[in-house]
Amino acid sequence: MRSHAPLEEFKTAVKGVLAFPITPYGKDGNVDLEAVARNARWFPETGVAAVVAPSGTGELPSLAPEECVAVTTAMVEAMEGRLPVIAGVGFGARVAAELARRAEEAGAAGLMVMPPYYQAPSPNGLVEYCSWIADRTELPLIAYVRDSAVFTPESLVRLVREVPTVVGFKEGRADIRLFQRLRSQIGQQVEPGRLVWLAGAGDDVVGPFLAAGAEGFTSSLAAFWPEPAVRMFELAASGDYPAIDQLQERVVRPIYELRQRRPGFEVAVMKSAMEMLGYVAGPVRPPLENLRQADREDLRAVLAALDVPKAGDRDRAMLNASAT
Repeated sequence: MRSHAPLEEFKTAVKGVLAFPITPYGKDGNVDLEAVARNARWFPETGVAAVVAPSGTGELPSLAPEECVAVTTAMVEAMEGRLPVIAGVGFGARVAAELARRAEEAGAAGLMVMPPYYQAPSPNGLVEYCSWIADRTELPLIAYVRDSAVFTPESLVRLVREVPTVVGFKEGRADIRLFQRLRSQIGQQVEPGRLVWLAGAGDDVVGPFLAAGAEGFTSSLAAFWPEPAVRMFELAASGDYPAIDQLQERVVRPIYELRQRRPGFEVAVMKSAMEMLGYVAGPVRPPLENLRQADREDLRAVLAALDVPKAGDRDRAMLNASAT
């Protein structure tokens, strides 16, 4: 088991914006591992705290296990120790545990345990699921809940008492009432500071969660434009929540309104935006739906109005930085 000090170091490292990059596909439909690195090599210059690969935005449920391992490995190599890489693991408990083992071998700093799909687990079943994975790796874990995968306060208390390597909790259901109850129970029955609390329901709703005690959040927007996400986190540190709302209204919500047009567009919008900005992204895999022409035209207009940096801009900035 990992010592107390490395766990605390990981907790400190993930208090901030966690980038959720897309998984790029080549023309043959396979994962483009060179593009995984190329699309993310500039992350350390933007102020994000860590990168999660693969993630939900990275289409983890659509990847084969070997592809998940390859994406994590490529990201670790691309970051070169400049940012922690958190590996998303999921599917069933046995597959997730094997992905965790392989991520540890690849040099990942920690794990984000994605909720199992199709099944609707009970809170105690989620405890067993996370425990199974934790027993087979020394990496710190962030538990992630969304949809039908929900911890009760009692089950989360049980998890953190029984599994010391669970050091973070990501709320992906936009349920701020439950988020507050969970934080309260852990603080009262275990210890304050036992978990790092992360918002994860979207860049467009992080303001209320930061006000409610979230210490960081996962950002899909950071896949191609992390600066607004980082700025929101900085504003929260100074307590300027009206400025966060203004930034969300002006910059974040126009993109998120497009994401909400159809189920699955959460990923498709981000991949289409990246293609428009000069990155390699490719289409989404079924069962997700790609954008239609009208959607693409609307997205292009939003990106132009916001003056989002292009891939070439990122490359030039990196060259200038390396030359100085």
